[in-house]
Amino acid sequence: MALVLYNYDLDENCYKVRLALSMLTIEHEIVAVNAFPGKEQETPPFLAMNPMGTLPILKDGDLTLFGAEAILAYLSRSQDGSGRWLPADGAGFALSMQWLLFAAGDLSVATRARANALFGTPGDEAALRAGARRAIGAMEDAMTVNGFAGQDWFAGPAPTIADVALFPAFVLSRDFGVDHDEYPALRKWARRFRALPGFLTMPGIPDYH
Repeated sequence: MALVLYNYDLDENCYKVRLALSMLTIEHEIVAVNAFPGKEQETPPFLAMNPMGTLPILKDGDLTLFGAEAILAYLSRSQDGSGRWLPADGAGFALSMQWLLFAAGDLSVATRARANALFGTPGDEAALRAGARRAIGAMEDAMTVNGFAGQDWFAGPAPTIADVALFPAFVLSRDFGVDHDEYPALRKWARRFRALPGFLTMPGIPDYH
């Protein structure tokens, strides 16, 4: 039985999972959800799968998962025979988890800032944008340091699900006014990411030159 992803195309958390499914070449089915304006993910059938009323949701047989980062970890452990996308060694695993938690926590303000700009969701626009810039600035600083060390990716010498989790928030941040020219290290990283096998784009993502 193929995995089933409940998805809204313009949701960046859903995009993270679509990226992972494509890069890992995992057979799957996509079920479209009317998230905006319909808020279908907040209706009883979806709340039975995810009581938080958010997307994405992934079903694999009897297993139901929500939260993009948890889904990325599951896919990498259950479907990636190479072990590349979630390293088993202590440092690689810890760094990957560090950035997954950052993506789900501190960086989530960028997701909220974008939703506020595109869909008019509640929130203090100025505070959301300031918080997003702080989080993206932390990513820029980390990737600058990595660059000095000759490391091209966030959690080690090769791309991991940490990069998958972080990529959408930065590349889609122009939707709420972030100038990517201010983040040269992240621009270079994004170019490398776009060149990975299985990469998928979505509306709003620039093609860096």
